[in-house]
Amino acid sequence: MAIIKHKSQRVGIFIDTQNLYHSAKNLYHSKVNFGQVVKEALAGRVLIRAVAYVIRTESEEEKGFFEALNKLGIETRVKDIRIFAGGAKKADWDIGMAIDAISMGHKLDTVVLATGDGDFTPLIEYLKFTYGVQVEVIAFGKSAATQLKEAADDFIDMGDNPKNYLIGYRGGGRWFNTTAEETEKGETDPAIEMSGEPEN
Repeated sequence: MAIIKHKSQRVGIFIDTQNLYHSAKNLYHSKVNFGQVVKEALAGRVLIRAVAYVIRTESEEEKGFFEALNKLGIETRVKDIRIFAGGAKKADWDIGMAIDAISMGHKLDTVVLATGDGDFTPLIEYLKFTYGVQVEVIAFGKSAATQLKEAADDFIDMGDNPKNYLIGYRGGGRWFNTTAEETEKGETDPAIEMSGEPEN
């Protein structure tokens, strides 16, 4: 289906940080450049809101990452991780992200969901048929649900050009760490340096 992306479209971008983080880690052993995700999703249009849904752990090691996202103009919605009696951990933003997209949908021309989670398929259909907005999805195609891709008006597969969306990815399953010298020169964005979640 051909879609129209023109400069005056008002765009809201909703980022399922956990989903993109785990997809990049499992598929490419790398981390996501969230600033680049927003840039590609926006495609030169008018950004109304870009919101990343993130999880705060007990150690709060990810605080620098949250601040880096804010410096890029990406708002953060933060939820504390829940630890149950048996030691199981849970943190889920699906409902919160869907409610925000529905709440803002009537003020937007285009909603972009940065996720591969098929649970958002009913949200896409609701936004399209209730508000008449264009709904686009950006995610890694290999880990994105087929029904999600089919429901969207447009699907941007980050897997078609992974090095455009990943930090230090060189292809072939290899990646590299930014050197201290590059960091001192200011060549590395703080969101790139801190991207993703702290490793356990």
